Amino acid sequence: MSTEGPPSHYRRPGWFTKHVFNNAVAGATRLGVSVWGSRVLEVRGRKTGESRQTPVNLLSLGEGTYLVAPRGEAQWVRNVRAAGGRLDLVLGRKKTHYVATELTNEEKGPVLRAYLKRWKAEVGVFFDGVGPKSTDEEIAAIAARHPVFSISEL
Repeated sequence: MSTEGPPSHYRRPGWFTKHVFNNAVAGATRLGVSVWGSRVLEVRGRKTGESRQTPVNLLSLGEGTYLVAPRGEAQWVRNVRAAGGRLDLVLGRKKTHYVATELTNEEKGPVLRAYLKRWKAEVGVFFDGVGPKSTDEEIAAIAARHPVFSISEL
């Protein structure tokens, strides 16, 4: 797995996001209602070994499926790396096992552009003014701050 980019970039969620918004999205997703591609990511915690859950946006692009970390080096990113890329995605009662491969900064451009096109209203603030219509150079400039994983079913 790639570990390119500064490991210190992370924007913590505020109280409302952490305690209300994320819980509402995760709750709906657990009930089987996908909010714009939402899933609940389950991964083993790198320190405790216990299952950790967080809502994520699942992006389908061409033949690939991707997870993007809009806030940067989030705990789920660190846990996926520590778990060797093994993770589960949950929608309702369906749990699907995946293996994730981290993209290099050079590979991220089209995925970040597509992610921003789909979810800019929700996550745009984390991308420092870069959006789906930004130049390739502008997207490349922020790529190192946003881990991207290609995922495949096991």
